Amino acid sequence: MISIDRRSFQNFDWMLLSLASIVLAMGFATLYSAASPGAATALPSEFKRQLVALGVGGVAFAVALVVDYRRLERWGPAVYVLSLLLLASTLALAPITRGNRSWLVYGSLSFQPAEIAKLGLVIMLARHFASRGPLELRRIRDLIPAGLITALPVVIIILQRDLGVAVLTLLVAASFLPFARIPLRAWMGLSLVGVAAGAAVWRFGLRDYQRSRILDFIDPSRDPLSSGYQAIQSKIAIGSGGIFGKGYLEGTQTQLQFLPTQHSDFIFAVVGEEWGFLGCTLLLGCYLALLLWGLVVASNSKDTFGTLLAVGLVGMLFWPAAINVAMVLGLAPVIGVPLPLVSYGGSHLLASLIALGLLMNVSMRRYVF
Repeated sequence: MISIDRRSFQNFDWMLLSLASIVLAMGFATLYSAASPGAATALPSEFKRQLVALGVGGVAFAVALVVDYRRLERWGPAVYVLSLLLLASTLALAPITRGNRSWLVYGSLSFQPAEIAKLGLVIMLARHFASRGPLELRRIRDLIPAGLITALPVVIIILQRDLGVAVLTLLVAASFLPFARIPLRAWMGLSLVGVAAGAAVWRFGLRDYQRSRILDFIDPSRDPLSSGYQAIQSKIAIGSGGIFGKGYLEGTQTQLQFLPTQHSDFIFAVVGEEWGFLGCTLLLGCYLALLLWGLVVASNSKDTFGTLLAVGLVGMLFWPAAINVAMVLGLAPVIGVPLPLVSYGGSHLLASLIALGLLMNVSMRRYVF
């Protein structure tokens, strides 16, 4: 059921909407440049598809805004299970694309269920921790319930052979850890488990090309014309932009297509080349303000579920942005993570807009009880 209360809209969060709109506008402007080398006059197909995704995401944003978020605490298990079923359907229905089964494809349409699964995970974890109240974890096994909630989508994503999204999903779940008072002894034990798991994944879970990406991160010059090419070209593009950039539609790395996947994973390099240090600072400043404002929303919420939901939603926006920028700057391995609200990708844009709608939902209802 939809709950519309005038008091909620009296507290409409214009700041959050304004910051998100600025990032979206910069994203679409950059996407047009990245997807139309040579300053083509016709709208590129990627730009048109992103506009369609924006329209669908706008409807989803509105629904997420008007449906009282407190209902999600009751609906959490159903949302979580449905998202898992949608995610698991890829193992039977999705074609192999770039070595993984992450996308459901119907004609010219494609959809990545992992993006919706992250929303289901955030809602379920917020419900789990809110139902337990203040929680102090004295042993690692106290994390087992939350670990199982997290493990189910992560295991399915690993079975899809999409390690980058699996890591990102784990990081989103880790956003809740600061709210569980974990003593030093438990942290040390958890770290040992993490090291052992990392060694096992390196030995048995990674394919050769995935190990190569990590080694290329350590030393991109080891294969500059193949696996290290993206990282090298990205740093060239950003460095050539200088302080003020080369100008909109004037980036040589972008317009001559030296930069692979410049409209998706490496779109931040296009910002750096064409808009320079100042443009990057503006974009990252808006991101930072948006994320900090999301934490303000979390702190102002009058119920525990709203606080935890807001924190999880901020994590959904923070981790891909941090990893993407680090990846483009050569500070993290290339794992195919888009920049929220900026990179080309309808599924990610849809999930990001739903997350923003829910975040504004929590903000609007902070006085309505």
